[in-house]
Amino acid sequence: MSEEKCSCGCGHDHDNEEVEFDTITLTLDDDTELECAVLGIFDVEGIEGKEYIALLPTDDETVLLYEYKELEDDEIELSNIEDDDEFDMVSAAFDSIFDDEEEE
Repeated sequence: MSEEKCSCGCGHDHDNEEVEFDTITLTLDDDTELECAVLGIFDVEGIEGKEYIALLPTDDETVLLYEYKELEDDEIELSNIEDDDEFDMVSAAFDSIFDDEEEE
């Protein structure tokens, strides 16, 4: 009788696997740097022409949400989401995406 460590039948213990994320370093207003894992880049239904990014600082558990733009030469631009209604929509979209991935 063999013991399987996971429900997919591959024999691996998936609970102990570490997920690798791309990282990005933010330079804050006071010139300190904050290294963050990129959780995802996503669109929000009802907001046309914009993409958003979810970041998780490596030393914190607070998710940061920004407007995301790809520029020329592989550069990116992150902008604060100033409008409260827009932020609420982005936050709800992120929660929905994150909850869906946790259930898989």
